[in-house]
Amino acid sequence: MGIYLNPGCEGFRQIRKGIYVDKTGLIDYINSTIETAFKLTVVSRPRRFGKSFAAKMLCAYYDKSCNSRQLFDKMEISKAESFEEHLNQYNVIYLDITRFISRAISTGDSVVLGLQMAVIQELREAYPECIEKGMVYLPDALNCVSRNTGDKFIIIIDEWDALFREAKNSSALLKEYVQLLRGLFKGGTATDDSIAAAYMTGILPIKKYGTQSALTDFQEYTMTNPDFLSVYVGFTEDEVRVLCSQYNMDFEEMKHWYDGYSFYDQRSVYNPNSVISAIRRRNFRSYWTETETYESLKDYITENFDGLKDAIVLMLGGQRESVYTGSFQNDMTSFKSKDDILTLLIHLGYLAYDGTSNEVYIPNQEVADAFQAAVRNTG
Repeated sequence: MGIYLNPGCEGFRQIRKGIYVDKTGLIDYINSTIETAFKLTVVSRPRRFGKSFAAKMLCAYYDKSCNSRQLFDKMEISKAESFEEHLNQYNVIYLDITRFISRAISTGDSVVLGLQMAVIQELREAYPECIEKGMVYLPDALNCVSRNTGDKFIIIIDEWDALFREAKNSSALLKEYVQLLRGLFKGGTATDDSIAAAYMTGILPIKKYGTQSALTDFQEYTMTNPDFLSVYVGFTEDEVRVLCSQYNMDFEEMKHWYDGYSFYDQRSVYNPNSVISAIRRRNFRSYWTETETYESLKDYITENFDGLKDAIVLMLGGQRESVYTGSFQNDMTSFKSKDDILTLLIHLGYLAYDGTSNEVYIPNQEVADAFQAAVRNTG
């Protein structure tokens, strides 16, 4: 058991000890993709929508270095036909990209090189006969292990796009990162031989062209197109009703504060972190922390860029705003119209999106409070 290679199930064990809603059905879907043409999955969600919880859950289920049966025995996944077949059967590599960014800042090393060296060191300890001295390229190390042992890996990357958000002007670093992703996931015999499946989380969708094309083989699920994974975006209304009954919380007040996101088959989706925070603190209020990204968007509100501030004021009054999401370039800088910023705000969780009418709206009181503060501060 290591930090990156087969990190065990303690992370998910701690999650289970808290207020927990069963989302293990996601595992059955990932099981269905293992060693198929659809084995690469990327899910984009706003901050505080359970991305890391899902990543740690998958680690605990697949990791061959631990026995996590007890954590899943009474969960939804335990009823699935695929449960026994894949439980604790794989080498898992778990990478939290924000951790490597913090590590690089403290050491001065390259994020990408540091990531590879850290994982390769653990591979060398686990497979000393496979990893040659001086090996520094992670895809080669994985291929060596698989070729010599037959073992395959499930790679789980949390916040895969953090580098694109935090180092967007470092073109050389981003190119190095993309080359690593391409080596791991671009397909071909090497990838097929070493990787059984991959699951990545992020905030923004994959960029539609340019440097992020290394990820075109991934099956993508976003806030505008979650498809059948919409039930795993946040808490459903039925789930929140159960929590309110269990913890003696006012359901209507919970709905007022944290409901409002919706998809074609899930018309009522709640911010999971805020629901849990309200239960733990016994207090309904805004638990939404403004991010650096949102701070930068205040400039567009101040300038009333393409009528953005006017649209937000109208939405604060309960109206909806038409939006075209197709022009959004899936980054935080390439804004050509109000629609681009509105689409970004969908992915950040500040706006809800109705795909049937192509409209956005402010989902609940918590987010309305954040917008009201932003509008006041812009004068």
